Amino acid sequence: MRRGLLSAAGLAGRPLRRALVAAVALAAVGAVGAAAAQTGQAPAQPAAASQQTALAAPGAATTFPLLARKSNGHLYDYEPKGTGGFQAQVDLGGGFGDATALVQANVSAGGTGNDLYHRVGGTLYYTAEEGADTRIIGGGWDVYNLLVSAGNMGGSADPDLIARDAAGALWLYQGKADGTFQAKIRIGSGGWNGMNQLVGRGDYTGDGKTDLLARGTDGTLYIYPGTGQAVADAALGARITVGKGWETYKQLVSTGDNNGDGKADLIGNDAAGALWLLKGTGDPKAPFAARVQIGTTGWAAFDTLF
Repeated sequence: MRRGLLSAAGLAGRPLRRALVAAVALAAVGAVGAAAAQTGQAPAQPAAASQQTALAAPGAATTFPLLARKSNGHLYDYEPKGTGGFQAQVDLGGGFGDATALVQANVSAGGTGNDLYHRVGGTLYYTAEEGADTRIIGGGWDVYNLLVSAGNMGGSADPDLIARDAAGALWLYQGKADGTFQAKIRIGSGGWNGMNQLVGRGDYTGDGKTDLLARGTDGTLYIYPGTGQAVADAALGARITVGKGWETYKQLVSTGDNNGDGKADLIGNDAAGALWLLKGTGDPKAPFAARVQIGTTGWAAFDTLF
């Protein structure tokens, strides 16, 4: 099993926690503004519709840890068992309450590190697990009301970020090996504010391309199949309706292949505090098997799962 974000052994010495907490503290005293103006990069303008990258060869579904934040700003790491469910939590400490977006991505160390993007105010930061520094990606990221890890949507070698703006448009930021991004590409012209959850990092149709899951405000879950093409308004195919009733879950999150069968799964916590695993099948006609409970109580206490 691949190593996760942090392990209980050597927790205090891992660079990710030190750097992230330092960055949050720096933002709290207002010192990052000048640095962002000097070294940051504001969200880029849309690339031309003809922009396209070569497709990367699809691989087996990756397994990620589950990260969870409570409203008091405390962050916890849950490492996967490999057969479904998670090991006992690892406390990553407090100081994360000011982050208005938290995104996990495997960028560093050739895609084996569990890295973190977090936004404080309008500034987006990147912290590599395999490295000692938190870097400023840029300012202006408060124009987005949602940021989500999308895995490899555009066919490049590094994971991407999806952002939704206030007008309901959807934007793809293709990742680079240093944690920065290529120029953004619009992949949805409008209407995405009608979705209260977006989830990425998985192939749910079995075609080897990363898809996007979206839950409507009426509780209907959809799959937007990825085309693998970083082309404006053409990165997502016609949506597939999974079904209704998904408002049962307070939050939905993908940690890739949680049960070790090679297919991307989905995880949800309900209002009663239970945690559920919905095993992916790779069949677009029936993309999830019957749910399995993998956590009994306490999961409703988290305001963010990622």
